[in-house]
Amino acid sequence: MQVNLRKIGTEQRNSNTRHIDSLSTLEILQVINNEDKTVAYAVEKALPQISSLVDVIVEKFYEDGRLIYMGAGTSGRIGILDAVECRPTYGVPDDMVMCLMAGGESAFVKAVEGAEDSKEMAVSDLKKINLTSKDVVIGITASGRTPYAVGGVEYAKSIGCITGCITTSPNSEIAKIVDYPIEAITGAEPITGSTRMKSGTAQKMICNLISTTSMIKMGKVYENLMIDVQPTNQKLVSRAQNIIIEVTGISNEEAQKYIDKFGGVKKALFAILSGIDDIEKVNYYLDQTKGHIRNALKLVGKE
Repeated sequence: MQVNLRKIGTEQRNSNTRHIDSLSTLEILQVINNEDKTVAYAVEKALPQISSLVDVIVEKFYEDGRLIYMGAGTSGRIGILDAVECRPTYGVPDDMVMCLMAGGESAFVKAVEGAEDSKEMAVSDLKKINLTSKDVVIGITASGRTPYAVGGVEYAKSIGCITGCITTSPNSEIAKIVDYPIEAITGAEPITGSTRMKSGTAQKMICNLISTTSMIKMGKVYENLMIDVQPTNQKLVSRAQNIIIEVTGISNEEAQKYIDKFGGVKKALFAILSGIDDIEKVNYYLDQTKGHIRNALKLVGKE
């Protein structure tokens, strides 16, 4: 089936860049940079849509649901970039935030021709991960018509999942299907149809907003510090210590002793701030407040 590209916003020609091939290197960079400056404003207009979806995602997380991105090409790669960083940053299970990409994991580094055109592949991929109605499925597609993303949200909706989308084209097919459409209209690309540019930047910004805000709401952040960080390398070991030091002012050695004793930054930090030295009590108060340090401190009269 032939696709009418003229109806897709991201496929239009950009009048600001029609002569980009005649410019100097610096001028080309300036033109592209000027186009990029418009992306944050497009995302800003979509903040109310993003907020509504985040609140639902957090509800589903508390029901042991998952956040599942779906996309092809650049859109799929952006979903993967966001998903894989959640575990080391926020200490969540690998499958709590995940991304299914048309063509499978190998398509991340090498394009799989035709994979994006299969709705059936999307359904098969979702069945393989045992999709349930507790999960939230977000289709990422610049054009808003990619069959893999559309097919994924259609199937997800049919079994009772909450569905969303991230698209940069107006009046798109996928936005009409999902429960929570996010539309950041970035306009024509500097290079016609190259949606790895402004569209990709907007998609990454929105994924950042969704996952980061969800994790904050889940109690994974105290002040602006990632208190469930997993110290899986030396840099993150130092970061874990520094988080304790930033808040409490104790030494590196003392910070590490607390981390070792209580089994992580969050519990160590709560123990220090609350003055509670008993591991069972620390666990109890954090369990009572679903892992939110501020709320746990209020519970013991320390906030």
